[in-house]
Amino acid sequence: MIKFSDDYKIRAKIFKALGHPARLFIVELLDDDKQYCVNDITKLIGTDTSTVSRHLSVLKNSGIVGCEKRGLYVYYFLKIKCVNSFFVCVNEVIKGRRGE
Repeated sequence: MIKFSDDYKIRAKIFKALGHPARLFIVELLDDDKQYCVNDITKLIGTDTSTVSRHLSVLKNSGIVGCEKRGLYVYYFLKIKCVNSFFVCVNEVIKGRRGE
């Protein structure tokens, strides 16, 4: 049996964090050095604040996003800028599956 290194475990954690449509949306939203607070993201997604906070927590715990407190608000930003480049690759796979 193979003993997987910590690097594989960390990669799996990152991919698992990206494994929800709302979290994928948030990551794309934070591209281009944009920062949003929970309230802004909640309005864009159209769900409740606690759900968005949980999604942001998963992304933060995996190291994909970071946050900065400003006054009463916490603003989230993308820490792993290359993740959206990966999405470009994934979109090519999707196009291929559609026969485009």
